[in-house]
Amino acid sequence: MSENRHKFSRYDSAKFRNTFGILIWVVTISMSFLVARMWYLQVIKGNELRHQSENNRIRIHESKAIRGIIKDMWGDVIVENQPSFDISIVPGAVRNVGDVVSALEAVYGSRGMEFKRDISASEKSRPFIPLKLAKNVSWQELALVETHSLNLPGVVVDVVPVRKYLGGEMTAHILGYVGEVSQEDLRGDKAGLFKPGDRVGKSGIEKYLDSYLRGENGGEYIEVNAIGRKVKTLKKVDPVPGNNVILTIDAGLQKAAWEAMQGKTGSVVAMDPRDGSVRAMVSSPAFDPNLFNKGISIEDWKKLSSDPLRPMENKAIQGQYPAGSTYKIITAAAALGEGLITPETTFNCSGSFHLGNHEFKCWQKKGHGRMNLHRAIVQSCDVYFYNLGKLVGVDKLAEYARAFGLGVPTGITLPSEKGGLIPTKEWKLKRTGQPWQPGETISISIGQGFVSVTPLQLLNAYCALANGGTVHVPRLIQRVEALDGQVLQEFGLQIRAVVPLSKECMDIIKKGLWGVCNESGGTGWALRRPEADVAGKTGTAQVIGQRGRWEGVKSYSMPWKWRDHALFVCFAPVQNPEIAVAVVVEHAGHGGSAAAPVARKVIDAYFRIKAAHQKKIKGEKSEV
Repeated sequence: MSENRHKFSRYDSAKFRNTFGILIWVVTISMSFLVARMWYLQVIKGNELRHQSENNRIRIHESKAIRGIIKDMWGDVIVENQPSFDISIVPGAVRNVGDVVSALEAVYGSRGMEFKRDISASEKSRPFIPLKLAKNVSWQELALVETHSLNLPGVVVDVVPVRKYLGGEMTAHILGYVGEVSQEDLRGDKAGLFKPGDRVGKSGIEKYLDSYLRGENGGEYIEVNAIGRKVKTLKKVDPVPGNNVILTIDAGLQKAAWEAMQGKTGSVVAMDPRDGSVRAMVSSPAFDPNLFNKGISIEDWKKLSSDPLRPMENKAIQGQYPAGSTYKIITAAAALGEGLITPETTFNCSGSFHLGNHEFKCWQKKGHGRMNLHRAIVQSCDVYFYNLGKLVGVDKLAEYARAFGLGVPTGITLPSEKGGLIPTKEWKLKRTGQPWQPGETISISIGQGFVSVTPLQLLNAYCALANGGTVHVPRLIQRVEALDGQVLQEFGLQIRAVVPLSKECMDIIKKGLWGVCNESGGTGWALRRPEADVAGKTGTAQVIGQRGRWEGVKSYSMPWKWRDHALFVCFAPVQNPEIAVAVVVEHAGHGGSAAAPVARKVIDAYFRIKAAHQKKIKGEKSEV
């Protein structure tokens, strides 16, 4: 019996020792893995995990910089900032983003309001970066969120400055608008200036001077507790406001030009011919840049982008039109400059001009009779300029047109400017593979055919004539100033070229333009002022050739889209020009009846505003 017990004990002890040994190895291996894991987490991954831990405790609350304001030439504010309230959620501060958003929708629904999310909430977003839910909410919507904040964990309200364009549509194409940075912007940002959610200039001055206007964002490092509530501020960096911009635009003249174009499609540009300063630039119809503050809806964007009247297009620099009879100053300059005619040279107008078997008609069917250069400009006789075009030739016409700045962008500080077209024999051969035909020169001589110009180009050419031959780069910006008034950059006068035409020749043409507005039979009679100080030129540009079905049909009897464009360009006072205006009214018929009255309103407004400011200055001096 004792022998059996001894055997059992020996057997049980051996088994226990084996089991214990295995257990020791398991524990040793497990502890080794545990120690290795702890070493990996604390040494290898320590910094990363410490950073993640801090992120769980610390929130970064960004403070958006206020963009610089924009003023007109008199210092009147035309773009300022206003506070906008955005609703965001911090995904990492809640268990389920969808539940919180549903609770937010229920809060809105309890007051009979619909919560429209601008951006879809996603729990896959970076957990501690606030995710925007709604932008530019109303005071009532803001109050609801603040009142129910305890039931909306992770939901925060951000105060964001947004642009307020005081002129709305009136200055839209000059100023442009601001929008959220796009993926394309971020990909092209090599310097790392932008991050998702930033707002940048998208067009106009806002885009061109974005680096000056934008400023630098600031923010706070905030310590929060376990439920995401703020405990204290650890660090604060104040945002740096953007710089202010002073334009050459006169807000009063801009308003007068805008009102003069109401109900019309086209463009008005006013400029000081002495230095190229743009005083007004209107493109009609336009868009309201304030629509982009909240993030324009798909419906609104489709409406703007599909509108056949092209409200998003700045017609002053992007609309390309036949120059019509406004081009006749180029033909006259080329003929005089090359010595092919004198002011006394006459041609007879019987109502048509024949070249080979082609007939080119004058707008005056019965003809103007025998005319010299002066009367041909005054009455805009087509036949006279057909004869000049035949004498000069297309390439020489192109040479003078380019000397006046036509056929290339003017260089104004706005994006996407177009250059128009001034044709030559070489251009046509390259473009179509066909040689130039003599009859095409006849059309070119009165601004038809292949010729196309923008309103700004056309105005710049007339400014060169008005000031004695200097072609300026049109300027919209006077200077950029810091908040303390320090001038950071000035945009001064820039001379692009000098027209190779004598003063005598220019005076001959200017005298003819004065007659257009002030002499009997002048086509610009609508611009005649009591001061007799305006010189200008009418133009009627055909949209389609009036042959076959439309031959002899009045423009107003055609479908709107095929009617002639109306043009008028002028400057004043004629002896010492200080303002020039170009008007293009699309599909409106004759320049004298449709475009000249618009120019008259702008010219009158200019002298009225000038007198008011002079009176104000004299009043200030007398008080002193």
